Amino acid sequence: MDDYDREIGAMLPLLDMFYRATLNLVRATGITPTRWLDTGCGTGTFATLARQAFPGVAFTLADPSPTMLQASQAKMADAEDVSFVSGGTGDLTFPDDSFDVVTAIQCHHYLDEAGRDLAARNCHRMLRPGGVYVTFENIRPLTKQGTQVVLRMWQEFQTGAGRTTAQVAQHISRFDTAYHPITIPQHLELLHQVGFDVAEVLWASYMQAGFWAVKR
Repeated sequence: MDDYDREIGAMLPLLDMFYRATLNLVRATGITPTRWLDTGCGTGTFATLARQAFPGVAFTLADPSPTMLQASQAKMADAEDVSFVSGGTGDLTFPDDSFDVVTAIQCHHYLDEAGRDLAARNCHRMLRPGGVYVTFENIRPLTKQGTQVVLRMWQEFQTGAGRTTAQVAQHISRFDTAYHPITIPQHLELLHQVGFDVAEVLWASYMQAGFWAVKR
C-alpha cells in the first residue's frame, strides 16, 4: 500500500502536519493515555507514529475497508499492543468510556448529516470522562468565492505534487458529491451538540481542518 500512501500525500496538502499536530495536542493535554482508538485508520500510517510517540499504549484500529485493515495489519504484524476491528465509526460497539483518546483523521466527511452526527456521538460515548477526541476533515469555506479560490489552490497543490490534470479534475469534482464538507463553525457546533465540553480548532489549511474536544 505504499502507492496508496504516496497518492494520499499528493492529494492532501501538509498531511504530515495532521499527524504531528494530533500527537502534539495529546501531549499538551497532559493526559496519560492507556487505550487509544484510531477509527478510519487507513493503512495505519498515523497509528504507527502514535505508537512510537506513546509507547505502552494499547491501540485499537478500526476501518470499514478490509483492504485498509489488511494494510494496517501488515504494517504492524509484530505489534502485540494493537488490535483491529472492521467497521465505520458509527458502527463500533465498544462499551461506554472505553478509551482515553479517540482519533478520526479524514474519514467522517464521507458521511451525510445523520451519519456524521452518529459518528461524533459514538466517539463521545466511547471516550472516558476527561478523554480527548481529535478529528481532521475536509471543510467548506464560508463563502462561494472563498470556496472557488481554495479549490484552485488545492488543484495547484495536486498538480505540483505530480498528479495529472485528469486526476486532479476527478478529485476536485468529488466536492459535494463523494464527500460532504461542513464549515468550521458547524464542526464546532456539532461537537458541542453531541456532548463535548471543550471543542476547539486545532489546525486549518487549504480545505482541511483539525478539531479537538474533551469529554466532560
